[in-house]
Amino acid sequence: MRTLWRFGYSARLLNTNHFRTAASSTSFPAVWMLLAQYSGRIPGSFVVVQRNSFFTMPETVEDKADLELYSPPPKVRGMTQLSREAFKRTVVVPVLKVKKEIIGTLLKSLKHTVLQRPGLKRVIEDPEDENSRLLILDPHKIPEFSLGESEQEILKQFNIPPAVRKYDLELTYDNFKSEEILRAVLPEGQDVTSGFSRVGHIAHLNLRDHQLPYRHLIGQVIIDKNPGVTCVVNKTSIIDSTYRNFQMEVLAGESNLVTKVKENNIAYELDFSKVYWNPRLSTEHGRIVELLKPGDVLFDVFAGVGPFAIPAAKKKCSVFANDLNPESYNWLLHNCKLNKVYNKIKAFNMDGRDFLLGPVREELSKELPLQTEEQKTSFHIVMNLPALALEFLDVFRHLLVGEPCSTAVLPTVHCYGFSKHGDPAKDIQERAEASLGTSLDGRCSTYLVRNVAPNKEMMCISFQIPADVLYKRPCPAEEKPASKRLRTSKDFSEETLLS
Repeated sequence: MRTLWRFGYSARLLNTNHFRTAASSTSFPAVWMLLAQYSGRIPGSFVVVQRNSFFTMPETVEDKADLELYSPPPKVRGMTQLSREAFKRTVVVPVLKVKKEIIGTLLKSLKHTVLQRPGLKRVIEDPEDENSRLLILDPHKIPEFSLGESEQEILKQFNIPPAVRKYDLELTYDNFKSEEILRAVLPEGQDVTSGFSRVGHIAHLNLRDHQLPYRHLIGQVIIDKNPGVTCVVNKTSIIDSTYRNFQMEVLAGESNLVTKVKENNIAYELDFSKVYWNPRLSTEHGRIVELLKPGDVLFDVFAGVGPFAIPAAKKKCSVFANDLNPESYNWLLHNCKLNKVYNKIKAFNMDGRDFLLGPVREELSKELPLQTEEQKTSFHIVMNLPALALEFLDVFRHLLVGEPCSTAVLPTVHCYGFSKHGDPAKDIQERAEASLGTSLDGRCSTYLVRNVAPNKEMMCISFQIPADVLYKRPCPAEEKPASKRLRTSKDFSEETLLS
């Protein structure tokens, strides 16, 4: 469902030095003692993302092995201003000397033994023989710099002596991954988790307090290791529940916060500092739109810049989209034009409650009585404001007046909420029922959208509004006006006194 993206890095071999045979005085245990002093083992996981995704990447056994071989020098610990020169170090790796005309074939045969670390060249020039090449092997798979039986058998087929040489490989800042750099720089023993969301050219971080002294370095590392990222920001306040935006600090790169993103094959433009956009909701946007059919009606109460509304309009649905934030409303109009659905969406800049009591009630009052067995329209109401949306559900109590049409399909609501309860589905249902004033047992479904934080889930509850909630049936007294009676002098005198 989601695509794993580890912090990218570009790596290359620099300043090749010299090599020596395994008979050298430098023993294998001594080499690994040298490497061990550079290890920066910090337990835990590293959260990383690609564009519209956000994931936790657990540390694997292979990752720990990489840490032993590919850790920056200890002197970078505590660095707050990035100095790329300080990351140079030399490691010892095993190599095979191979005739250049057979290097390609041998590389395929030894693909599980050669150095597989992305970005590093596995074949380099032999400084002593222009007709040969050096094939770099993975030191973790060549214990004691000695080839195993299977590798020796392969070399025998190519008439290559099984002599493994030691080679001094110089690594620079370009050869280290983001997580390796941050593990080496931040204080040892502290959590170095530093995830970010990708929003176009912007990387958005939520740094913890102990990471703040290193925030500008972290921002620059992210730009260096992720092609296309030119601006890194850190959230400095919680999301405002009124306009759903937050304060942010630019940590590195350009201060251009107007960006373009692509979600589910639809392009959106927005000012990330003024509107709400969460790339981790792309799957949920797609899930709801998938429920819609051409000809359906969608009421998007908290529409933002249009991630529900625009794909629904492209699906030939009738769309009513609203957002209280004037900036979101303007970008919604802009994105309607950008995606050529400007004439298919009616946009509003209103409070969500007023939108439901006004345009939504008016449209439902007009369209529901027109439903027939042959021609029915499905109505969907999306309420994606998880901090408050459940409190808006009371609007549906007696929203319409009259008797429900027997052939009408009552509107389906998709309402979002946060829950810290041990049973979030039950919690969301009970809170929805409290607002509606009725039970939803057997009449609703709940869906886990995502984990927002430890013990905090974002949920979606979907239900068809019960007729006894949506409609206010006129009572007999309201249907027939009371008969008039003659006013007496007593009535007149009482009215005069009261006035």
